[in-house]
Amino acid sequence: MLEGDKGRTHGLRAIGIYVVAVLLSGSCQPVGSVGAAGPEPLPREGPGPGVGAPAPGRGPSVSPSLALPANRGLWVVRTTLVHPDSVRAMVRRADDAGFNTLLIQVRGRGDSYFAGGIEPRPDALRRRPDFDPLALVLEEAHSRGLQVHAWMNVHLVANSSGLPTDRHHLVHARPDLLAVPRELAGELNTMSPEGSGYLERLRRHADENRNRVEGLYSSPSSPEVKERVYSIATDLVDRYDVDGIHLDYARYPSAEYDYSRGALARFRSWVGERLSPDRRAQLDEAVATDPLAYTDALPGPWSEFRRAQINDLVERIYTGVKRRRSEVVVSAAVFPDAQVSFTQRYQDWEGWIHEGIIDVVAPMAYTANGERYKELIDHAVQVGGPERVWAGVGTHMATYEGTVDMIGIARGMGVLGIMLFSYDWAVASGEAAGEVPFLRRVGEAGFGR
Repeated sequence: MLEGDKGRTHGLRAIGIYVVAVLLSGSCQPVGSVGAAGPEPLPREGPGPGVGAPAPGRGPSVSPSLALPANRGLWVVRTTLVHPDSVRAMVRRADDAGFNTLLIQVRGRGDSYFAGGIEPRPDALRRRPDFDPLALVLEEAHSRGLQVHAWMNVHLVANSSGLPTDRHHLVHARPDLLAVPRELAGELNTMSPEGSGYLERLRRHADENRNRVEGLYSSPSSPEVKERVYSIATDLVDRYDVDGIHLDYARYPSAEYDYSRGALARFRSWVGERLSPDRRAQLDEAVATDPLAYTDALPGPWSEFRRAQINDLVERIYTGVKRRRSEVVVSAAVFPDAQVSFTQRYQDWEGWIHEGIIDVVAPMAYTANGERYKELIDHAVQVGGPERVWAGVGTHMATYEGTVDMIGIARGMGVLGIMLFSYDWAVASGEAAGEVPFLRRVGEAGFGR
């Protein structure tokens, strides 16, 4: 039984499940591994099952009798969005290879890869102040019949290796809104967030723990953070003809976060109503000398509280988007292991599906092990049905043959879509065959392009 199953409190209300409208012919990082945001690499055990025999001289191919997924997509990382030429080339390559859905990273690290956002433009776009990457992607992609989904990193706001230079960026303007690891709770509780040492201490800790945390995160329980992310999502839907909003990092970095001063105060207020006066008085006395007195004494409610913060934001974004444009698809990249996601990242994507506050989940089943891949995608299908699943494939963790095999596994389950992470890796590092690039090889073998 998963933690909290005896009475999960999602903090959600039933709002009805919207039908995902997709066009059949056209119009991520993930499980444990930190640098690529993918899962812990598993031992390579050869291609997975369920794939047809290789065509002579062409490598493996998927059986043409399998239904073609409605969404054949690519996660497109922000590095491709820094120049008009790379944007146009990306759309052309995706279309030529048979992909019809693009997840475009428009909020990478608390920044705006689009015009007129409330957050600063990234350093990479400084030399092109009038360039609107998202607008160009939409123009190029829609002219070819490709869908465009605005991909937002929700709580990951900065890399530890180098902070943004713009002083209006969240990490500089409001360091008090950043998540704090338990290890630093006592130390930072005595420091002013406005002091230079506070932010640097968080940055250094993240950098020293790069194998466990991707960078600096915002505080999920902060009302200001929630309002910020919600405003960005709804602004994109209001001003751009996007086909979807795609949420990533809608989670805590781990169970060791968020022990920031604000989060601890909000938890005390939230849980206090459940306590007897005597118990509350006892903990109030203890917290005067130990800022973690409440969280240590009440681990179950502390987990429930953190989970509720993520649920609350996902529901709010979903409702806000649908009120504006009901046809827009709201999707989320999720940890494929539901138990780890629920207990360690406070990302209850099973609950999101059951409550009807997400249209599609994209399990980031990034592994070289075909059997493990099948197990992870099958679980998501069992939870929500194949029509609520985009199967994520980590091309950076598999061979060309392994990538095609996993596409075949997912197609065999009848999932709504298959998403490859990522376009950028495929173009830079994917294995070509003579003059045939990796993406086209995959499109031909996996989708019969």
